Amino acid sequence: MLDTLTQATLDNGLQVILRPSHRAPVASFWVFYRVGSRIETPGCTGVSHWVEHMLFKGTPRYPRGEFDKAVARAGGVFNGMTAQDWTVYFETLPADRIELALQVESDRMVNAVFDPQETELERTVILSEREGSENNEFYRLHEEVQAAAFLEHGYRNPIIGWPSDLRTLTREALYAHYRTYYAPNNAVVVVAGDFEPDAMLAQVEQSFGELKPGPAVPPLRIEEPPQRAERRILLRGQDPTAYFLQVFHAPPALHPDFFPFVVLDSVLGGAKGMGLFGGGTNNRSNRLYRALVERQLTVDVATSFGPTIDPGLFSISATLAPGVDHRQVEEAIWNELEAIQRQGVTAAEMAKAIKQTRAQFAYSSESVTYEAYWLGFSQVVATLDWLANWNERLQAVTAEDVQRVANLYLQRCSQTVGYYIPDGNIPDGEAEA
Repeated sequence: MLDTLTQATLDNGLQVILRPSHRAPVASFWVFYRVGSRIETPGCTGVSHWVEHMLFKGTPRYPRGEFDKAVARAGGVFNGMTAQDWTVYFETLPADRIELALQVESDRMVNAVFDPQETELERTVILSEREGSENNEFYRLHEEVQAAAFLEHGYRNPIIGWPSDLRTLTREALYAHYRTYYAPNNAVVVVAGDFEPDAMLAQVEQSFGELKPGPAVPPLRIEEPPQRAERRILLRGQDPTAYFLQVFHAPPALHPDFFPFVVLDSVLGGAKGMGLFGGGTNNRSNRLYRALVERQLTVDVATSFGPTIDPGLFSISATLAPGVDHRQVEEAIWNELEAIQRQGVTAAEMAKAIKQTRAQFAYSSESVTYEAYWLGFSQVVATLDWLANWNERLQAVTAEDVQRVANLYLQRCSQTVGYYIPDGNIPDGEAEA
C-alpha cells in the first residue's frame, strides 16, 4: 500500500497523505487532529467532544448551516467525530468538487467563531445527549466499569465528559483548547480517490500552507499504573434486564502482543473489522457464544478490543437470561478463559479467526472513504507501516502466542467486573461479591 502513497509535511507541520484511486469519480478528504478524551484532565472532561461540535457552528466565511447546504448541493456527505485518541472531520464528494472540502476544513481549522450564545446552547444539547444515554443502564454500567478500570489515565473518562465538567466548562476554556490542538502542526490530512497526486498536493498546499502552526502540544505524562487488585462495580436501577461486563487491560496498537490479542478476541467473541465502519461476524461458533448463549445463561454475548495509542481495554459483555445469576455467567466465562490458558486454541480455531479477521478488515477498508479513514487513523494511533503490514502480522500469530497473551493479560487480579442488577432482585450474597 505504501508504494501508492504520496506523503509530505508542510512547513507549518501539517502531515499530508494522498492515496489516488481511479475506480470511481469520487474523492474523500479527512483531517485528523491528535486530540481526544485521552489528554483530558479532571475539570475539563468532554472538552474535545464539545469543541468538535462547535466547529460545525460556522465561521465568518461559512456561517452556520452554509457548509451543510454546500455539501448537499455538491452531492456529498460529511461528518465529524471524537474518540479517545483523535478527533476527525471528513467529506466524501464527487472528485471534481473535492476542493470544497479543502476550503471548509482549512477555514474552520483557524476561523471557528465560538459564539457565546451558540456555546451555551451546545452545553444544553450535550447535557441532554448525556442524560439520554444515562437512561440506558448498560451505558451507565460501562461508564462505571471504565472509570474503575483506570485510576489515572484519561481513558477512564467518557468521551462526552462528566456532567459536572459539562456544567462548568467555559467558552474561554473551549476556545483555548481549540487554539492549542486544532492546528496544522497537530493534524494529519488524508485524501483518497480520483485525483492526481501532484495536483492534489498543490491544492492542499494552497489551502493549508499559509496557516500558522499552533503552540507546542503539551506532552501526555500520565501513565496508568499496573492493576494489582480485582475491582468490582454493583449497579442497581429500574431496567428489569440484568447485564454483565468484565474488562481487562490490553496491549496498545504498537505493542508486539497486539495481533495475538486480536486473534484471542476473535476466538472468544468472533472476528471484527476494528475500524470505524467495520462490522463483526455473526458466527455462533466462538467460544463464549457456545458457553453462554447456547447454554441459555445469556441472550447475547460480545467482546470488544481495538487499536489504541496507550494500553486500552478488552471487554466481555452479556445480557443475562431471565433467572440467571451473574455469578453463573462469570464462572462460565472464566471456564473458557482458563481453558485457553491451560490448553491453548486449536489449529482450526486459529485458521478461522485469522481468515475471518482478514475478511472483516478488508470489508472495513474497501471504499475510498474507508481507505482514507484507515490511513489517517493508523498515522495517529500507530504508523503507516503498521497498517501496511496488518495482514502479514496477523498471519504470523501462532497458537502459542494466543495462549501466552491469555495467560499474561487475563488475570483475576487485574479484572474489573460490573454487575447491573434490577432493584429488588439481588440474590443472596451477590451484593457482597
